[in-house]
Amino acid sequence: MAGKYGGLVLVLVSLILLQVGVQLAAAAVWNVGDANGWTFGVQSWPNNPSFKPFRDGDMLVFKYDPAAHNVIVVDDFGFGTCTTHPANATVYSSGSDRITLQRGETNFISGKANDCEKGLKITVFVRP
Repeated sequence: MAGKYGGLVLVLVSLILLQVGVQLAAAAVWNVGDANGWTFGVQSWPNNPSFKPFRDGDMLVFKYDPAAHNVIVVDDFGFGTCTTHPANATVYSSGSDRITLQRGETNFISGKANDCEKGLKITVFVRP
């Protein structure tokens, strides 16, 4: 019995592993702000110079001076009011943060000084 179905099982396992490998290989790495990094004027970056087709599993890399900026993942209220909201929002401060994207909308702001009010914030829309 095992011999009869062993080949089929091997083919199915191979196809599953191939699919997982294709998904992992397809993940893109996006440098936020391109060569300028996470700095003022980045708000339109997700759509300029062209629309960026973010996908589930892609990675954003935020490069910045940690003495001047940080990265906070906020909800819509936090984005609109430039506040750390919700209260348990994740704060990154390494100056070279790597954040894996998940499907849906994600908002990022800098919480240092008046960075967010000056436009140091972005929203990305991630497709499945």
